[in-house]
Amino acid sequence: MELAARNRSVIRRARPGDLLKFDRGAYFHWAVYIGDEEVVHLAGAESGCSSSCSSSSSSSCSSSGKNSNKAVVKKDKVLDVAGDSKVEIDNEKDRKYKPRSVRDIVREALSKIGEIGYNVLWNNCEHFASYCRYGVKWSEQADTVLQTTMILGVGVAVGALAWEAVKSKKS
Repeated sequence: MELAARNRSVIRRARPGDLLKFDRGAYFHWAVYIGDEEVVHLAGAESGCSSSCSSSSSSSCSSSGKNSNKAVVKKDKVLDVAGDSKVEIDNEKDRKYKPRSVRDIVREALSKIGEIGYNVLWNNCEHFASYCRYGVKWSEQADTVLQTTMILGVGVAVGALAWEAVKSKKS
């Protein structure tokens, strides 16, 4: 009951054009608040798949940056999207980018309803929400995954080169 009351309090403070972030544990789901306790977000079009960016009632299929047509931009009630997740207002990207006008943010979000497509690295729910608010597709979550992958890749490459050097010294 505490979570629902907390989420309702956040919704009362939210203003149209705000970005809402839903804590799913391993990742965050993002949406654009449009007023009347509703959001527009990129979420699963079908159920039965695992998801890295979905609402609690549906999910989208995507893995390792592959494109998927199983996610769609849709309008839902905030509490339906939240489910058992904590929701918060997160306009932190305002520090880097100038937000569009509220009218333009909401209009952009609503104009995308029904669009289909998902890519965990290039077109996820955070990219969608950021684009609506700032006109820039940016996902800190995807950037983190890409940076981690690059660091791991460099580590593997260095390890392989070191191994080859050790092997060649033995020969």
